[in-house]
Amino acid sequence: MDSYINPDELHHTSAEHTHDEEGNKMFGFIVFLLSESVIFLSFFAGYAIYKTTTPNWLPAGVSGLEVKEPAINTVILVASSFVIYLAERALQRHNLVKFRLFLLATMAMGTYFLVGQAIEWNGLDFGFTTGVFGGTFYLLTGFHGLHVFTGILLQSIILVRSFIPGNYDTGHFGVNATSLFWHFVDVIWIILFILIYVWQ
Repeated sequence: MDSYINPDELHHTSAEHTHDEEGNKMFGFIVFLLSESVIFLSFFAGYAIYKTTTPNWLPAGVSGLEVKEPAINTVILVASSFVIYLAERALQRHNLVKFRLFLLATMAMGTYFLVGQAIEWNGLDFGFTTGVFGGTFYLLTGFHGLHVFTGILLQSIILVRSFIPGNYDTGHFGVNATSLFWHFVDVIWIILFILIYVWQ
């Protein structure tokens, strides 16, 4: 005798499996971010130790770093965290138009930050090999800039995927992970800004 399979139960089981799978993926992604945090924390600790123990910390002829433009870039980058959150909420409401607009705005703000950093680098009077300060400054800001670029790349991928019909009907792991990565990048920059620009 054939057993009857309730379609509703089958759909419920499938939905639970998808939810568990996304939960496992997000857990793995959080572990990845924690490992990235350890790398950044080691850089932060190294910077603080070098700064407090190195005589003539700043290169010859350099009295300090300009704060105004980096501060503006900081405000733009931190504000972009709120914008990508709005994109995430728009997708949850199945509003793809707003999702794309907010995502494009986030990408534009991230690009503005990178361009601002490139302009700052171009105008500095010291290089990567100019003492310990030069090496640590370019290492920290460059490594963070690489993460910002990666975040923009991830956002461009999920933006393109939003044009695939039904792509986000079964889950939003890619979007949620990208948003979390972007928040992580922003928090790291706030710490960097305080270490490098405020603590001079």
